[in-house]
Amino acid sequence: MEATDVPDDGGILRVATYNIHKGVQGVGPARRLEIHNLGHAVEQLDADIVCLQEVRKLNRRGAQHFARWPEMPQADFLAPEGYEAVYRTNAVTRHGEHGNALLTRWPVIGHQHEDISDHRFEQRGLLHVEIEVHGRRVHAIVVHLGLIPGSRVRQVAQLQRFVAREVPAGEPLVVAGDFNDWGLQVKRALAAFGLQEYESLQRAFTYPARLPVVQLDHVYVRGMEPLGLHVPRGRIWWRMSDHLPLIAEFRL
Repeated sequence: MEATDVPDDGGILRVATYNIHKGVQGVGPARRLEIHNLGHAVEQLDADIVCLQEVRKLNRRGAQHFARWPEMPQADFLAPEGYEAVYRTNAVTRHGEHGNALLTRWPVIGHQHEDISDHRFEQRGLLHVEIEVHGRRVHAIVVHLGLIPGSRVRQVAQLQRFVAREVPAGEPLVVAGDFNDWGLQVKRALAAFGLQEYESLQRAFTYPARLPVVQLDHVYVRGMEPLGLHVPRGRIWWRMSDHLPLIAEFRL
């Protein structure tokens, strides 16, 4: 896809982040496949960049259990027409693999993955994708941080080293994903090296989806102006995942 295929909207970049819970909701016999509904949902987000966490590359048990399990990897299945999908594995399990993905309507220049696992019980990684937006190189990093506070501290420090090594200071940067932080620890650490998000008096709670009480999902930027933040709500959204999606807009 050429950059000219994308309408010029005055340098506004719309970024969404969404933990899709591997495309399945519920437990035991009540488990239901939501990946098809998630495909429609991702299209409705109408984002230039969609950052996804807990994305299946393959899962043999899921494919055996659900008759409509997609034959292609979930990232490719969820990508709307005209979008490019980039996926990298964080965790290899007994039945398959899952990780982070990025979907973009702008051209991809390159991408790489870095393991940020802090201990053997949680396999974590970051996905770095370089995209050409309005003729400018934009760096997007998709993260899914650990459940243990000490792990998140060390993972943010590793993220900082990665940014210093791989992202030139003058180029716009987006860091988005599921930060698993119930407080302000990660937010303050990211602010210390120039990453900020849109600030509003109205909290953008994203978890748990049915009755959200905390914002675990964030979109931070450097070198762009935050313009707004939105969390879609309603039954259609909380049925698809344990997280709600978060949509943010920025001016390049």
